[in-house]
Amino acid sequence: MTYYSLTMTDVCTLGEALGVVSSGRVRHESEARLDVCGPEFTVAVALARLGHRACFLGKVGGDELGARVLTVLKGEGVDVADMRVTEGARTGLLLRESRVGREPQVTHYRTGSAGSGLAPGNVPIDRVARSKMLHVTGVTAALGRDALEAVRTAVSAARTSGVMISFAVRYVPELWPSVREAEEVLSELACASHLLFLDQDELDLVKPALTPEREVVVDRGAKGASVRADRMRYDAPRVQVPVVDVAGSSDAFVAGYISAALDGMTPPERLHRGALLGAAVVASASDWQGLPTRPEL
Repeated sequence: MTYYSLTMTDVCTLGEALGVVSSGRVRHESEARLDVCGPEFTVAVALARLGHRACFLGKVGGDELGARVLTVLKGEGVDVADMRVTEGARTGLLLRESRVGREPQVTHYRTGSAGSGLAPGNVPIDRVARSKMLHVTGVTAALGRDALEAVRTAVSAARTSGVMISFAVRYVPELWPSVREAEEVLSELACASHLLFLDQDELDLVKPALTPEREVVVDRGAKGASVRADRMRYDAPRVQVPVVDVAGSSDAFVAGYISAALDGMTPPERLHRGALLGAAVVASASDWQGLPTRPEL
């Protein structure tokens, strides 16, 4: 099933949108929270809420989770013209179990999922070429050979058409066969990008891409974030809010930064908008439901 649209877009992104179940330790819990998530999914929703034209490309199963993903994207104004519904396949799922004093334990149920079956033939070359920016992440690149080739196809189309490429490293060890393979692929994609997002502890994974001509945005945790642009470094603190759940905050930060870049704002202003969106998600139990609209921002 395909949804058709000829709308020009500000940002085109592709990846796996999937269900997420959040709870305490499953063996003891009797209640859980069901939502949908995905790094590119969060970016697309965040940009759409701020009035940007965002399109999301991916595959979902012909199941209830897939229907929920599509309902959210369409309801938030994200262009889903290039989404695919694979009947008979299942939509992927994450299980997040909270732990006292520790990071949540995340279990992936995405092997063989519809979303992980994203392939080069699914990438709309013309749509990418008509966008102002392409945003991709290392998560989708880690889902399998076909998914990686789909990301490469989109990046190649963007480079050929002179479209700006944004890349968020998002290293998830559980998804990669080895650190060495992750380094090779992530460095390749980082070197192809114009705008690079990464965490402090991901710097060593993409060393070849840390060159002066690239705009590099680093999440420094409690210390805030920094960007090196035009051979200058700028820093910004985190916005302090009550912490409910940090999941999705890094992707919201990316969306805020991209939004400000599209609006022609300066690097410090981009960092600030990113921090605002990150804080909005931290203060919410959802990866995306707490994201602000343009008037709220």
